[in-house]
Amino acid sequence: MAACCNHNKNFDGMSNNYKRILYWIIAINALMFVVEMSAGIGAQSQALQADALDFLGDTLTYGLSLWVIGKSLTMRSNVAIAKGFSLLIMATWVTGSTIYRVFVTNSPDAMTMGTIAIAAFTANVISVFLLRNYKDGDANVRSVWLCSRNDAIGNLIVLVAASGVWITDSAWSDLIVALILASLFLSSAWQILRQGIAEKQQALVKQT
Repeated sequence: MAACCNHNKNFDGMSNNYKRILYWIIAINALMFVVEMSAGIGAQSQALQADALDFLGDTLTYGLSLWVIGKSLTMRSNVAIAKGFSLLIMATWVTGSTIYRVFVTNSPDAMTMGTIAIAAFTANVISVFLLRNYKDGDANVRSVWLCSRNDAIGNLIVLVAASGVWITDSAWSDLIVALILASLFLSSAWQILRQGIAEKQQALVKQT
């Protein structure tokens, strides 16, 4: 705990409390993926589906983060790099599907969007609160914090989209928000990849 509170970038997750927190956050994200994806499909909301996909990615990310704790720096950096590439894939999918929806502009259900976005925001605020002492660490630990922080921001943006859909009775705000979420994926991917590659190079230097 003390290592995280002092913003130790070498913290590798070796803490029983941190592991327990990851188990709770994995369960929260898995549940919210099912809830939000079902609601997103039913409400024809691209933003909700993009955010649900983020919950799925986070569930897998946190599972990998838990599994890799205690492994070598090389293994941890390889997993972090894999997470970065998975975020790039998600960003590509969200962007492509959003562009497709531009030509099939069915207006989503604003009420469903708003309700689910509030539930998702609450879930992510809980995750952020649990992780408040673990903001810094190696690329693996850092990726967990970035994902949770971005999710909370994304949920607020989805609420803005729901308001826009309700006011304008148009799908455009929903589509724009989906693209904003894609940009968040790209930003996180870049940060995780950059730190993961640097740590892998550090591990290779130590081996030589």
